Amino acid sequence: MLFENLRRTFVLRKVIYLAAALCVIMTVLGGVSSAAGPEYTVRVGSIVSETHPDILAMKDVFVPRVEGESGGRIKVELYPNAQLGGDREMTEAVQLGTLHMAIPASSAMAGFDKRIQVLDLPYLFTSRETAFEALDGELGRKIDEYLLEKGFRNLGYQENGMRHVTNNKKPVRTPEDLRGVKIRTMENPMHIAYFKELGANPTPMSWGELYTALQQGVVDAEENPYAIIADGKFNEVQKYVSETGHVFSVTLLVANKKFIDDLPEDLRAIIVNAAKDCAVAQRKMIADMESGFKEEMISSGMEANELSASDKKPFVDATAAVYSQFEGELGKEIMDLARKAQK
Repeated sequence: MLFENLRRTFVLRKVIYLAAALCVIMTVLGGVSSAAGPEYTVRVGSIVSETHPDILAMKDVFVPRVEGESGGRIKVELYPNAQLGGDREMTEAVQLGTLHMAIPASSAMAGFDKRIQVLDLPYLFTSRETAFEALDGELGRKIDEYLLEKGFRNLGYQENGMRHVTNNKKPVRTPEDLRGVKIRTMENPMHIAYFKELGANPTPMSWGELYTALQQGVVDAEENPYAIIADGKFNEVQKYVSETGHVFSVTLLVANKKFIDDLPEDLRAIIVNAAKDCAVAQRKMIADMESGFKEEMISSGMEANELSASDKKPFVDATAAVYSQFEGELGKEIMDLARKAQK
């Protein structure tokens, strides 16, 4: 009996020792796995600040969704405030694969495929509803195809907003009010053509140079949606904002195609689905915040003047030639889709 009790005690201790050893091994392995960090780090660049809806939606939706659903296998790093350069520089980096994702304006993407300029046709869209009906439909899918050819994967169309003119001379109520005005534009032929038709002096300039150029009088004016006017603090260096609404501007969440294609299927699906939900959230966020951006600019001392549909008609008529001017360059296919979407 004594021998049997000793044998049982020995077996029990052996089991306890083995269990303890197993726990130590699992702890060590878990520590090694944790120390190794995520399998993928996704770097995302943008020109806007942390308070702009582009970045807020990334923080509220994209980052927690991707990091949470991947179980920590993916880490997302956001680089706002043009830390990685302007739209053009960041988009080039995405194309080269040295940056994973960026959120450029569609106008900047036109530098990589001229057909994307179709989105900058003056007065193509008169509301966000008609714009996203087209972008989530046939027109947007065709542009996605063009981007794939250039090495980009478009993960979602987001709102930048209706572009309006700000300046330091006077309110813009008629095309004549822009005659001779030196206005900064993006490096986009469609924007340049639009302002030339109005008799202005369009001056392409990078985002990083714009505030100082306005402050020093290098240019008299610029054009952007209210969200960007507020984000760029142009109220500090501009007196008037006129709601010309000449272009409904969108941003795209673009990724390097090879990077997305090379991801494991489960992780690729997480990123793609999170980006779709992020775009939906961003659109709602910027729509809800737009009136606040406008009020912020007015309360800071800017003078805002609205233009009704009848007020805008002279602008529409004066720039109608831009459509025929770019017809041959952009091609019948995309121009037909644009006209089909125009409402």
